[in-house]
Amino acid sequence: MRKIEHIGIAVKNLEVSNLIFEKLFGAPSYKQEEVASEGVKTSFFMNGPNKIELLEATNPESPIAKFLEKKGEGIHHIAFDVEDIVSEIARLQSEGFVVLNEIPKKGADNKLVAFLHPKSTNGVLIELCQEIKD
Repeated sequence: MRKIEHIGIAVKNLEVSNLIFEKLFGAPSYKQEEVASEGVKTSFFMNGPNKIELLEATNPESPIAKFLEKKGEGIHHIAFDVEDIVSEIARLQSEGFVVLNEIPKKGADNKLVAFLHPKSTNGVLIELCQEIKD
């Protein structure tokens, strides 16, 4: 893991939350996209070298909808940039972490992603991110 790639925040209403974070950072979202396979709409903000991802559920069965129902709005995950997601998944499994996606999948912001179960990481959902190279 090379650095924190972004912090994901679950929100009930992306439009309302975008306004809040625009005021907070003094700048608009630089990218919005929907990841249909995950049932989520995302919005990304930069603050210096730091990236924040807002996540809104697009269907009631999505992981974000379930998170919001159980815990309400707030920090959903911390994502880490990795150079080789496949080898990092193997390394973490060998260290005893529970990997939710043994095969990386396409996520938002041109990334391959995989998640570690919070039960194996002190209650924090960890996302691994690798930039998709063209």
